[in-house]
Amino acid sequence: MTIDFYYIPGSAPCRNVLLAARAVGVDLNLKLTDLMKGEHMTPEFLKLNPQHTVPTLNDNGFVLNESRAIMCYLAEQYGKDDSLYPKDPKKRAIVNQRLYFDIGTLYLRFGELYYPVIFGGAPYDEEKAKKLDEAFGFLDGFLSNSTYAAGDNLTLADLALVSTVSTVEVVNYDFSKHKNVTKWLNKCKETIPDYEKSNNEGAQAFKALFESMTKK
Repeated sequence: MTIDFYYIPGSAPCRNVLLAARAVGVDLNLKLTDLMKGEHMTPEFLKLNPQHTVPTLNDNGFVLNESRAIMCYLAEQYGKDDSLYPKDPKKRAIVNQRLYFDIGTLYLRFGELYYPVIFGGAPYDEEKAKKLDEAFGFLDGFLSNSTYAAGDNLTLADLALVSTVSTVEVVNYDFSKHKNVTKWLNKCKETIPDYEKSNNEGAQAFKALFESMTKK
């Protein structure tokens, strides 16, 4: 059985999947996809994923993109239990809400602030920075009464959110006033399986890209 995974290391969404696969105990056949060389626009890749995005998963002919959907699939298809993605409707709803918050608010606002700076040479936008800070405030609130993002044990919500927050961290955005977030991030770094290889190495690759693209 081979599960092909098309990815780039610096991408937070790609790291979501790497973390989930590791937590579930699934080995992925890693296929580095160089976007700068247009490897996501080849006929072969477009046949797999007409949206030509990474990450993309090919599980023996079952093809899926969108990182959080992939995470849920891996947990349901290969998880040894339901701890990462609970079957209880209310517990699962909280995990889903955090996943949607990540893609629709936290990661979105990070991208709106930093991607124009990194890839378009735009000036740093203080109003967008305030929106990102607001999102960190929301996350801090989620963490005010629980150890992890969706309760007192590690779930897919933490794996997605930690990819985003660690990416924000390496571009030196200061969220230290959000004490629950900083405490949670440190705990995630200590407890998430294979955190260094599955997430931090890629985050450092993104940091190097950020620094190279924003040097004056």
